Amino acid sequence: MQTDNKADKQLVRGVSLKGATALNMIDMIGVGPFITIPLIVAAMGGPQAMIGWIIGAIICLSDGLVWAELGAAMPHAGGSYNYLKEIYGKDSFGKLVSFLFIFQLTFSAPLSMASGCVGLAMYASYIFPGLNSTYFNYDLNLPLPLLGSLEAAITLNNGTFVAIGVVLLAVFMLYRKVAFISKFSQFLWGGVIITVVWIIISGITNFDPKLAFDFPPNAFHIDSAFFLGLGSAMLIALYDYWGYYNVNFFGGEVQNPTRNIPRAIIYSILAVAGLYIVMNIAILGVLPWQEVSETAGSDARKYIVSVFMQKIYGTWAGNLVTLLVVWTAFASVFSLLMGYSRVPYAAAVEGDYFKVFSKVHPKHKFPHVSLLILGGVAICFCFLKLRDIIAALVVIRLMVQFLAQTIGVIYFRIKNPQHSRPFRMWLYPLPAILAFIGFVYVLFSRQNFQKEIKYAIVLLVVGSVIYMWRAWRKKQWPFKQLSIGN
Repeated sequence: MQTDNKADKQLVRGVSLKGATALNMIDMIGVGPFITIPLIVAAMGGPQAMIGWIIGAIICLSDGLVWAELGAAMPHAGGSYNYLKEIYGKDSFGKLVSFLFIFQLTFSAPLSMASGCVGLAMYASYIFPGLNSTYFNYDLNLPLPLLGSLEAAITLNNGTFVAIGVVLLAVFMLYRKVAFISKFSQFLWGGVIITVVWIIISGITNFDPKLAFDFPPNAFHIDSAFFLGLGSAMLIALYDYWGYYNVNFFGGEVQNPTRNIPRAIIYSILAVAGLYIVMNIAILGVLPWQEVSETAGSDARKYIVSVFMQKIYGTWAGNLVTLLVVWTAFASVFSLLMGYSRVPYAAAVEGDYFKVFSKVHPKHKFPHVSLLILGGVAICFCFLKLRDIIAALVVIRLMVQFLAQTIGVIYFRIKNPQHSRPFRMWLYPLPAILAFIGFVYVLFSRQNFQKEIKYAIVLLVVGSVIYMWRAWRKKQWPFKQLSIGN
């Protein structure tokens, strides 16, 4: 099978299986599990929140098999851009679907990076409390026809400047050859693993089962409140697990991609799911869940792991683990920006997105303009509150990308049964169906789910209008009359 396309020819296949798995894992772990423990415990009102982690892992593994099949079949730079276009028709509806994916990614990818940067600044405030000093807060309400108001909370504090600095540092470190980036990612991965393993060992050696399994009355009473709480918990779990597909976005730079892309996806999901579940149980076995839950109501004191280590060993351990979490958060932002910057580039090279994104660095051969633009948008999102960033990111990505892809992999098998599939989804089509059901549940089984869905609808409408304008100018679908046989 031909594994190079127009975008791949300008890139270098310098990322090994170890490098790809490391990039996936540091993307997945990031700062997410360290800042969202209070949110997920508060969502379900007790240690039963672990159900959200476990179901989230099952959903992500199911979806990971979707990515593995598509990634091995189309191992090119751009990931979902290629998959959606191929599945739904290169010269028809697929052009619109793939454009909408790229358009939302121009916003959702920076949202993902901003969440890591804002979370990093929050943890740093454990050592430097002055980072919490706020200069202003502003609640934006933008009235929209039919949808009501589009709401966003904007804030500026000293931590905002730290978050912006992290974006700039990540851009600087990525402004070089991909072979260096692969090796540097493995170096960052080492710090990430040290952090998680230390937390787990500390929790296990000081574990109190009476705390870890101190379920409140009616914790497992099946009613509407339970299902709404589970939906909110699963949304947070999905955010924390996401990143297992990062390798698909830089598929044009992966060595032996038809084998290494599926392996990197599956290895990273299994490893991170195990680490997450053990780590969270360990923390709840040291800190009462009531204390953990109390910190979920504001952006202050989200550095729960620092408090956890301080309680066990003292202030020095709290400071040290804070620095390690900061390391982990930066590693995630680094990996995110590296992978996502390749997606608009791949679409632009094919003429399906704005031409400026297609420019490649003349010396180091990486998409430097795409890198700079996504970094710039991420800086803007550093002014938003973390809870809003996470919810908007997950909902936008699910509606515009994941649902179309999980159903698309089944449609693609039916439509093109002869297409080369070096990796075939296990237990096909059950994983794709399970992932689809899980994603729909997360979208609608939450309090005030309409708020984030409005963001996704606005992006879909605006993106569709822009696509139609570009298609009309270029005489592309649906303004191009296709000949019989196309």
